[in-house]
Amino acid sequence: MTSTERFGAAPVTDVGTSETHWQQWFSRGAEIPGLETDVERLVVLAAHPDDEILGAGGIMIAAAAAGIEVVTVCLSDGSGSHPGSPTHSPEDLATIRRGELDAATDILGLERSVWGGLPDGALTTADAAMTRIVESVLDERPEMISGVLSVWEHDGHPDHEAVGRCASRITAQRGLPLWQYPIWMWHWAIPGEDTIDWDALRSHRLDDGAMATKKAAVEAFTSQIHPLSDAAADQVVLPSHILERLLRRDEYVFTR
Repeated sequence: MTSTERFGAAPVTDVGTSETHWQQWFSRGAEIPGLETDVERLVVLAAHPDDEILGAGGIMIAAAAAGIEVVTVCLSDGSGSHPGSPTHSPEDLATIRRGELDAATDILGLERSVWGGLPDGALTTADAAMTRIVESVLDERPEMISGVLSVWEHDGHPDHEAVGRCASRITAQRGLPLWQYPIWMWHWAIPGEDTIDWDALRSHRLDDGAMATKKAAVEAFTSQIHPLSDAAADQVVLPSHILERLLRRDEYVFTR
């Protein structure tokens, strides 16, 4: 079963792999090496507005504090978060989610994201457009040593995987370092399973200030952490058991 099939078989309304289970596995295993981002410019790629904050908000805070130029790129418009909503059209949702992302990046103290505006849910057929956007951002500062931080190419969500594959290909062609942060893996994966290259995992620990800032930034995504209305199609996208895994003290990325 592929990662996409496994994610599809594990609805977000289900508890999935609990954070308690993950923490027990972390505590029993070997120490995970720390993340090192020895670059001057970090280009951070998200499939949807909020991916980069949830998966790598603390890493971005630390990079900016270290003097690294952090450029965030959101490739889709986020309009597909509530399909069939009786209260909000896809256009409404795209506007709302862009405003939420702007507010969240302001809280992190970063420049506002480059907005790709590609159709949410259709990034698997948008590789050429994503490539143009990402390469354009990388080409803005050719004199700087750049690295890419992207959502993981095996995360289970088709849009996430499309962005991850695009990032993997571009960085391989350009000889750039690549780190990829998982989002949905924490929901559907089994800790320690041999289908995942855990040796490639790197960790970044958030201090109290970074934790508080990340949590405040996540709170900006009102449309995702609270229901839009009482309608079934308007329910919470990121329930508490999902957020618990993404707001832990440590963030993790896979390195190539």
